[in-house]
Amino acid sequence: MYKSKYLNKVLREIKAKNKGQKEFISAVEEFFDSMDFVVDKDPRIEKFAILERITVPERIITMRVPWVDDKGKIRVNTGYRVEFNSAIGPYKGGMRFDKSVNLSILKFLGFEQTFKNSLTGLPMGGGKGGADFDPRGKSDGEIMRFCQSMMAELFRHIGPNTDVPAGDLGFGAREIGYMFGYYKKLRDEFTGVFTGKGMSYGGSLGRPEATGYGLLYFVEEMLREFKKTSIKGMKVIISGSGKVGGMAAAKAAELGAKLVAMSDIEGYVYDPNGLDVPYIVKKAKEKGMFSKDYAADHKGVEWHAGPHGMWSVPCDIALPCATQGEIHEADAKLLKKNGCFMLVEGANMPCDVEAIRYFNSNGVLFAPGKASNAGGVAVSGLEMSQNAIHLSWTFEEVDARLKQIMKDIFKKCHDTAVKYGQPTNIALGANIAGFEKVMDAMIAQGVC
Repeated sequence: MYKSKYLNKVLREIKAKNKGQKEFISAVEEFFDSMDFVVDKDPRIEKFAILERITVPERIITMRVPWVDDKGKIRVNTGYRVEFNSAIGPYKGGMRFDKSVNLSILKFLGFEQTFKNSLTGLPMGGGKGGADFDPRGKSDGEIMRFCQSMMAELFRHIGPNTDVPAGDLGFGAREIGYMFGYYKKLRDEFTGVFTGKGMSYGGSLGRPEATGYGLLYFVEEMLREFKKTSIKGMKVIISGSGKVGGMAAAKAAELGAKLVAMSDIEGYVYDPNGLDVPYIVKKAKEKGMFSKDYAADHKGVEWHAGPHGMWSVPCDIALPCATQGEIHEADAKLLKKNGCFMLVEGANMPCDVEAIRYFNSNGVLFAPGKASNAGGVAVSGLEMSQNAIHLSWTFEEVDARLKQIMKDIFKKCHDTAVKYGQPTNIALGANIAGFEKVMDAMIAQGVC
């Protein structure tokens, strides 16, 4: 499969040891596509067994989480924390509450997080966690009891200089508050052990907007470098109406783009004349969904059940911001056929490896989430800094730092891609640039 015999050998071993973990193996394959350009040129990688070590989490914590629902019935879920790599800093990555959560998904996310955090330039390692608990339909009391039960075990393994969790799918400000409060009670200390906290107890201005805004700052850098233009007037489609998709839509509209289609969990709306972005952001924030209400309140708008069909909508730029694995090779071909010349990931690996390979081989500019989605964790890192010095920065200060970090990430990715003779392959640049920093730290710290 790869030119490097060593790389093929390592991939066979990973597949044998991680059978059935399709999300994790897909992430490794996407990463190895880039490593094929570098492993035979740098003998240190094989000598120090870097790939064998970097693809195995340093620690996986699995926990039973019993809790009592509002009817007095005892429920049991499984919680996890995957502490993937701490070579350049304490483990850092979100918590996910969803019935789909399993070790394959969390290992894939923690693996990607390692390189994403490296690209920010901030001292953060990679980690991820969560539980197969679905907060939808649960009362605040049930969610609080679940969070406190999980923290009763998790508190032993996290800390501001050890592992700093944050939010993710199904794990927002409410869940962070409940878990932080119980951590504080158990440890008898007020420390920055979570990011994404509320402003009343150590959160950072700009954190809710960070991933979506950072995504658009990255898009602007790509357009400036490769097309000598801006997003103004471009036809954009966005999947997902959560905080990433919603904030990406708001920033895209602010920059003059025309949002022609957007999806939520129920379906998508399409209007070639452009969608009403303030309405979408407001409705999505209130209800978590917007598409059916939007179609009812706006004449001449198409509503389609199910979000997947949106990839057939003609556009210039596609921003998948929903979840992993939503775009496959057939979708990639359809996007290109209908005029899409750029796809930039707002979620964590929403494109599978075949779709990514298609984009990179067929002239569609592509950026991976580990680079373009890094705005959220970048501002989480800034929140850690503010907590450490007991100061709060203004929104303008945080946003300016975010914008500069995203510009720097793009430059690292592009410069590395140019170095390896693939100037438009931002995925290659992101993988190698993120990897090299982690590798250097691992070598310096010995076999551990």
